[in-house]
Amino acid sequence: MIDVLVVDDDALVRSGLSMILQSDSDIIVVGEAADGQKGVEAARTLRPDVVLMDIRMPLMDGLTATEMLRSDAGSSAILVLTTFDTDEYLLRALRLGANGFLLKDTPPRDIIDAVKRVSDGESMLSPSAVGRLVSAWREQDSRSRTTGNTLEQLTARELEVAIAVSRGLSNAEISANLYMSVATVKAYVSRILSKLECTNRVQIAIAVFESR
Repeated sequence: MIDVLVVDDDALVRSGLSMILQSDSDIIVVGEAADGQKGVEAARTLRPDVVLMDIRMPLMDGLTATEMLRSDAGSSAILVLTTFDTDEYLLRALRLGANGFLLKDTPPRDIIDAVKRVSDGESMLSPSAVGRLVSAWREQDSRSRTTGNTLEQLTARELEVAIAVSRGLSNAEISANLYMSVATVKAYVSRILSKLECTNRVQIAIAVFESR
């Protein structure tokens, strides 16, 4: 079972998300919170596998809550879900270590799939978010980029996997595209995370985009 905490200031949204998630037999909603502060407290108490986190909330916003939870060892995977799709929110959420970013108009089945993917250690971005991420990083002045030539330390095969990750492909999809087992893909991703000093797959994607 995948334990999920839903954090959103709208009671109807929380109820709707909980109903959507619990329609899947593999997911159980273990708690709800109405603001970022209560979300952090609940996450630290309940230790869910995934936190579904809104951005704009009273007392503490979702980005601050994400940053606080990321400072905890062994913290939950964080999936940001919001109606606000500006580049500022997207880039800040990903830099803070969010495992995924979905808009609230995402179809229910895709929300369930996203929860399962981030629970399994993968990243998840809505299709529109991927395009915006690439564009935003390419528009940045080269002096503001922090990754530089770090991709040079990857082997040719590791670079292939890193590029596949940056396209938002799952381990199974990378396995099929690069003709290697899923276990081998996971091993490559682990090595890439270590070499690039990234905390999740989304940050691998950022490293790839910054180096182009």
